[in-house]
Amino acid sequence: MNIDRIKLLEKFIAEDPEEPFSRYALALELSHEDPNKAIAILLTLLKDKPQYVPTYYQAAVLLLDQNRLEEAKIILEQGIKTARHQNEHKAAVELKQLFEELD
Repeated sequence: MNIDRIKLLEKFIAEDPEEPFSRYALALELSHEDPNKAIAILLTLLKDKPQYVPTYYQAAVLLLDQNRLEEAKIILEQGIKTARHQNEHKAAVELKQLFEELD
């Protein structure tokens, strides 16, 4: 975990809270040291900015790491629909592949 990077990302979030990438990047930065906080950030981001497709995959992976299978499945299903709706074919395929690996 890079404290300087975290502080910088927090600054970016404070300056532009509507920009989803900064929150997404902060969650990734925290994912190894504080996965619960990272999950909370990603779930909030999904609530606030459901159109930000990259969030779905990372949220699902972290949920799976925490043995939260049912929540991960729901997130993946939502992500597949969102990605398809936005014609994000590669993302939809990646989300679907991860979902299929769960069965």
